[in-house]
Amino acid sequence: MKRTGITAAALAVSLSAAVLSAPHALASPPAPPGKATTLEHLAALRVAAEGSSSGYDRDLFPHWSTVSGSCNTREIVLQRDGTNVQTDSSCAAISGSWYSPYDGATWTQASDVDIDHMVPLAEAWRSGASSWTTSRRESFANDRASSQLWAVTDNVNQSKGDQDPAEWIPSRTAFRCMYARSWTDVKYRYGLTVDAAEKQALSDLVNGYC
Repeated sequence: MKRTGITAAALAVSLSAAVLSAPHALASPPAPPGKATTLEHLAALRVAAEGSSSGYDRDLFPHWSTVSGSCNTREIVLQRDGTNVQTDSSCAAISGSWYSPYDGATWTQASDVDIDHMVPLAEAWRSGASSWTTSRRESFANDRASSQLWAVTDNVNQSKGDQDPAEWIPSRTAFRCMYARSWTDVKYRYGLTVDAAEKQALSDLVNGYC
């Protein structure tokens, strides 16, 4: 299916883009702590060499879990982070617009949007989640109470993969502060470790962009 995404710059230039609902300045998971608290939490994270991916499988982090009726976590986040989202009887988003804070693109088809785990599942596995119960991993993979889940451009999410901030950061510089604060918050909430390069990258992002 042909994509209908446009950049934020194109939205500002083209009056024809008015057919789209105005994008949010940011997607809207619960906000992470501010700069000062983020730096305190970052300092408190245990530094350890990244663990092995041995035994990892996405199915060990059950998602997307049912939230209510036929609505699962993905559909709920699409509704939360989209504008004028309409759903069908099975709770699938059939219209609306979604602004991707990672790259500044707006999409009008839910199929062009992924729900990204700020801290990827494989990264979590290597940072301590390999020892969790399945229930805790399910909670992590479906966590709408923190800044863990973001509606973003699908191929940007795929390019991120399971890389940490020492290896990948969003192209949109205006989001890099939020990215580092959110990543740190998730790691802190779940008691996950950071490796030395990851911690340095997070510190540089918070101090450089916040």
